[in-house]
Parts: sequence; structure tokens; C-alpha cells
Amino acid sequence: MRTSSVLQTKAKLLLAVLLFTGVVQAQSLRDPTRPGVGAVTSASNNSAMTTQLILNSVVISGNSATAVFNNKMFTIGDSVQGVKIVRINAKGVWLADGRQFTMYQAVTGTKGQ
Repeated sequence: MRTSSVLQTKAKLLLAVLLFTGVVQAQSLRDPTRPGVGAVTSASNNSAMTTQLILNSVVISGNSATAVFNNKMFTIGDSVQGVKIVRINAKGVWLADGRQFTMYQAVTGTKGQ
């Protein structure tokens, strides 16, 4: 009789461990790609980042000139963030509000040319 009671106790213990393991495995894991609690940005920070103009490139082809700001193409007369583009040449871009965006010397270019 003692052997059957020991077996029943072991079976109950094994069943309890298996059930507990199932509950533990059912809990969802935290997504490691999600930013932490303090990493949430405010709307004002996002709007400040979108207002910065970056001149990516200038393309001159025959009589047409195109400027690429923030990966979008513009020509003379187009408006960038509400400001008209008045001049585009190989050196840079000039806006109606007086701002100038210049291109850096090409990596393959030589000094003095």
C-alpha cells in the first residue's frame, strides 16, 4: 500500500510541475526591438526633425538643374517648405529667404580645380 501512495504522490507532484511549466511558458515575452519606457519622443521633437533641410545632391543636365532636398527633387521656382528656390548651380542652391545650401567637393575631385 505504501508503494501505491508514494506513486500517487509522485504522479500528483509531476502533474503540478507540468501544469506550472505550462503557465510559465504561456506568458508573453517582451519584444527586444521595442524602445524602452523613456524612449518615447514628443511631437515637438518630431516636428523639429522634419523642418531641417538637407541638400542631398544637385543634378545639372543641359539647361535643366535639379536639387534634391531630403531625398525629394526640386527645380528652380519650386517651393521647399514654403520657400521658393531662386537659383541652382553645381555649387549649391539658393532660396528666396536668403539661405544658401552648398555642395561639398567631390571625393574624386582634386585640390585647386
